[in-house]
Amino acid sequence: MKQISMLKNAMKNKYIVPAFNFANFEILRGILIASIEMKSPVILQVSESAMNYFSDELLSGLVESIRKIKHPISIHLDHGKSIEVVKRAIKLGFDSVMIDGSTLPFDENVKLTKKVVKLAHSKNVSVEGELGVLAVSNDDGLLSDGERFTSPIEAKKFVNLTGVDSLAVSIGTNHGLNKYLGGPKIRYDILKKIEQEIPNIPIVLHGASLIESQYVETINKYGGEINKAIGNVNLLKNAYKTHISKINMDTDFRLAYTSAVREYLATHKEVYNPRDYGNAGINAVIECAKYRIKNICKSNLKVR
Repeated sequence: MKQISMLKNAMKNKYIVPAFNFANFEILRGILIASIEMKSPVILQVSESAMNYFSDELLSGLVESIRKIKHPISIHLDHGKSIEVVKRAIKLGFDSVMIDGSTLPFDENVKLTKKVVKLAHSKNVSVEGELGVLAVSNDDGLLSDGERFTSPIEAKKFVNLTGVDSLAVSIGTNHGLNKYLGGPKIRYDILKKIEQEIPNIPIVLHGASLIESQYVETINKYGGEINKAIGNVNLLKNAYKTHISKINMDTDFRLAYTSAVREYLATHKEVYNPRDYGNAGINAVIECAKYRIKNICKSNLKVR
């Protein structure tokens, strides 16, 4: 299984595989260019809403084309909520799937995840489960009432009962623009206990975008209205020293792309060709991805 091999290698050699979501073709292109230039493995993540945006017909063509790139790339379903969407991703040729039963009671989460593991493993597809709840108001269809940290004891039980290949945990990050409701915090103490309970399982951190102020300020300068965008570029700087082997980032690329496009259109009023402002967005995504690869994931130069 391609992705688990990538994650195990990262855990062994103390770096993190960047897992970057792409919301459109331009963001995808920027991520690929940055990963190849930085010689970093990469996981390309597709949410269910992104699958619907691209359509299965076009997405299957993208997957086939990506397969031809000679670079360590894994294609992953992010936050699958049902067996139906998991089957859809497997049919499209994804290497791995996430089944997100985190908001369900523990026993129901186990039951759903176990079914997905049986199905996916029969197709040589790896599975990421999730235990614990990340706080989020509204982000790409994800909703939760509040944060609930992952229990280390339950993590061990969950892994043993389901057979998942990797586990997404809740230790303080959040989905969306406001990463740290109630103040910045990452519960590395909880993470350490989880590592002790499941020492051989790669750990995944969702909601890890940095939310750099430069993007928000540029968007607002050129006509946007983004409020209460809170991040912290320093909280994850030591994450690579832990068993976190996969970090998910999505919002940062939306911000980088949108800020560049807004600025370009505002300062090039004669432009109407989408490729012109699209290239501005791609370049912003490239720089955004490179920073995270080098400074957070430490995955640059890991491809020989």
